[in-house]
Amino acid sequence: MAAVKVLDSWALLCYLEQEPGFEKMIDLFEKAVESSKPLLMCIVNWGEVYYQIARRFGEKKAQEIEQLIQTLPITLVEANKELTRESARIKSTKPMAYADCFAVALARLNKAEVYTGDPEFKAIEKEIKVVWL
Repeated sequence: MAAVKVLDSWALLCYLEQEPGFEKMIDLFEKAVESSKPLLMCIVNWGEVYYQIARRFGEKKAQEIEQLIQTLPITLVEANKELTRESARIKSTKPMAYADCFAVALARLNKAEVYTGDPEFKAIEKEIKVVWL
């Protein structure tokens, strides 16, 4: 059984901007389609992608990217009370941005591995599997 996979905003931005590691993301998307197992992403991390695109390229481009993301094999997970509590617990003990804690919490609650290139995740890699891009 394939492991559940969670995307951090870094991973999706890497793909969208064709940064180093985007080939791994293409492969990951192809495998998700083949296996009919979509990748998970917290809505908070999706929001990071949206605001970063809007800040750098404008609102129109962010809306275009939003439409593109809807075509990818990604299931967006709402930040409910359980996920938010777990994120807060992580933030209280780790030197990570709060939004990153949502990706970690989603991975932890789903016994998943998280895909990123963000060095802040080094603080958590002994507790969850981090796949580096």
